Amino acid sequence: MDLAQLRRDYSSAPLLESEVKSDPVEQFGLWFNQALEAGIVDPNAMTLATATPEGQPSARVVLLKKYDEAGFCFFTNYQSPKAQDLAANPRAALMYYWHDLFRQVRIGGQVVKTSKDASQQYFAARPRGAQLATWVSKQGQVVESRGELDRLFAEYDKKFDQEVPLPDYWGGYRLIPDTFEFWQGRENRLHDRLRYRKQEDGSWVIERLAP
Repeated sequence: MDLAQLRRDYSSAPLLESEVKSDPVEQFGLWFNQALEAGIVDPNAMTLATATPEGQPSARVVLLKKYDEAGFCFFTNYQSPKAQDLAANPRAALMYYWHDLFRQVRIGGQVVKTSKDASQQYFAARPRGAQLATWVSKQGQVVESRGELDRLFAEYDKKFDQEVPLPDYWGGYRLIPDTFEFWQGRENRLHDRLRYRKQEDGSWVIERLAP
């Protein structure tokens, strides 16, 4: 296959400054709801990009579990590589790609841990199997085999025969945005890109970027 010839054209309505919300969180909510209505699979799946203090980047897909004016929340193992990155360099970027709508959203900002109560509340709402998995998985570390994971799962399932407790090494993060970019695919690769940039007084300025 000649990858240079692998392309598709985008045909969609324009993204205009005069038509978007003045608040980027409201604009995100509008697009997110449209992704839900369009039947996008896992619309809350987002690429989380982090970096070490030396500038070594890494990215992975995580799931958005809550968003509002305070920020965008996800949950993970606090001993994982992503958590180690965030402990040393607490800035990150999120990226959504809703292929069927020819849309991307990029969000950048500071990352903080959620409260223990918020982590407990979300953990309690997870399926039992997912709760047990947080005890089994030392996320990002080398494991002997799949069989070892299955053995540990059965062991913890027996140990916590009633309620599964929240591990002290597991919880949430909240990204507090200072930039948003909304990307709408357009004809001839002249895509629409609108960036929201937070100013010192807390207001947002909207800027059009070249595609």
